[in-house]
Amino acid sequence: MDDGATIRRRRACAECAFRFTTFERVELAPITVTKRGGRREPFDRQKIVHGLLAASKGRPIESETFEALADEVEERARFEGGDVTSEWVGRAVLDRLRVIDQVACLRFASVYKDFTEIADFEREVHLIKLEKTTDGVAPAPR
Repeated sequence: MDDGATIRRRRACAECAFRFTTFERVELAPITVTKRGGRREPFDRQKIVHGLLAASKGRPIESETFEALADEVEERARFEGGDVTSEWVGRAVLDRLRVIDQVACLRFASVYKDFTEIADFEREVHLIKLEKTTDGVAPAPR
């Protein structure tokens, strides 16, 4: 599932004998995200996955794609030293999502960048088109 980074275990309830599966992930070093207001909180990859699922509702994208994207962003954040800003996380997600699905990218950007008017959408569409005319590879997060 995660190239050996996830352990899958079959378990059974001691009271009712119901069987279920748990997945354990190896946690290397904690990653801290500094929010715009200065508050700090632990990195939560599920927030990325949930945001991507919402942005891609109705789009032909497998959820495994978002799991892989979240893993990639988490790995990059760890490489950055484990202390990143929410802006960095948002840019990292957008840069990768732009290559996967442009509509989902626009939807995600509208929430992440807090669009308030049509001009915001127009600017983002222009940026997406501009990126598409380059080599098609998303740039690294800033």
